[in-house]
Amino acid sequence: MSQLADLKGFVSYALDCTRFRLVRDEADLENEELVFAPEMAHQIFGESESIFGYRDLKIEIMASAGPLDLYFDISYTKKVEELQTEGLKADDVEKSLADMVENGSYYTNLDEFKRVYASKAATFRPLGTKVDEFKFPAADGKGEEAPGTRTFEVYVASAEDSDYMAFHSRLEMFSFWYIDGFSRVEIDPLWQFFTVYERYAADNNNASGAENGTNVRYATVGYVSVYQYYSYPNKVRPRISQILILPPFQKLGIATRLIKHTTYEYFRKKDNVTDITFEEPIEAIQHIRSVVDAKRCKELAAFAPDKLIAGFSKEMLHEARERFLINPKQCRVVYEILRLGVTDTDNEEQYRAYRVEVKKRLNMNYSRHRRDLARAKKRGVDVTAAMCGLPSVAERIESLNAEYKEVEEIYGQVLAKLLASDA
Repeated sequence: MSQLADLKGFVSYALDCTRFRLVRDEADLENEELVFAPEMAHQIFGESESIFGYRDLKIEIMASAGPLDLYFDISYTKKVEELQTEGLKADDVEKSLADMVENGSYYTNLDEFKRVYASKAATFRPLGTKVDEFKFPAADGKGEEAPGTRTFEVYVASAEDSDYMAFHSRLEMFSFWYIDGFSRVEIDPLWQFFTVYERYAADNNNASGAENGTNVRYATVGYVSVYQYYSYPNKVRPRISQILILPPFQKLGIATRLIKHTTYEYFRKKDNVTDITFEEPIEAIQHIRSVVDAKRCKELAAFAPDKLIAGFSKEMLHEARERFLINPKQCRVVYEILRLGVTDTDNEEQYRAYRVEVKKRLNMNYSRHRRDLARAKKRGVDVTAAMCGLPSVAERIESLNAEYKEVEEIYGQVLAKLLASDA
């Protein structure tokens, strides 16, 4: 029992012992203000996100700010093998980290890492074609920039660009820690990547040196991956797959910019794009997307208040797609958001009509499944087991009411953002 108790001290929680740092110059190696933590580790160390075999384990992951050359430092005070415990081995932490990086392109020697980032910092330049530039905070109404204004650039590259993909494999390392269900993209010419970089001067700020090209440096911020699916008969349907903004650059409106402006403007100018879709966006991304799309559609004639109250229409589908490349599923969400905004919730008849229409959409798959089973039963198919697996009508009503409340709450948050932006 005492031996088992001893072993508990050799279990580390990956999120507690792992730290990241982006390095722009040598002083950053010791700057604790630059440290940031991972959000998840189950894709690296398993569902428990625990690491066995080390006492006082520390994992330091550093990356050169621009090219993202990686340095792994794994330290501990004692390893489980030292206890001479038969049959138990410590987890191979370095192998788990190395598996995230293609071609083993990382360093474990700090002096070597220093030489590499020092030699590349001045010459690193974004890969691909520049498609956007913006500043944070944005200039005021007079076009004047606030002190400390930062400059960001976005470049698009294809998976066919081998130099970019070598760089992207290092950027993807961070995705394992911040994108749930992440998997590497396969080399396919239909993949495109919009990568964001911060442009700064060698003294780490956007002084005139960065603006006029003297001592200019670039730091990698994040990326959006887009796959261009075929759309009958001769078009493509870009699907935004992954969005990653590294923690030091979050809350600067960068993800919103990429959704609202960069990717939209890039594909809007092409004449072979049907619409833009998203691959199972996380809640935060879907929220940004809904705010952006609702603000745009609010100005369209098809979404006038009287037409919203009248119900969802083909006119809405057509205008949303033609003007803003919004796909039908998202158009329906935008309609429900804007209709809630013009619905008098104190008017029971009007409010009930709205709730019923939203619930019909939420219940669509359940209703379709019941109809399919009923048809199969008429054809003589034994559907007893399948019917038993369905919730009862009372259970479904209770579940549907809960789903609706959640949806209305989210829609209310979007409407609040729209009101704030109009103020």
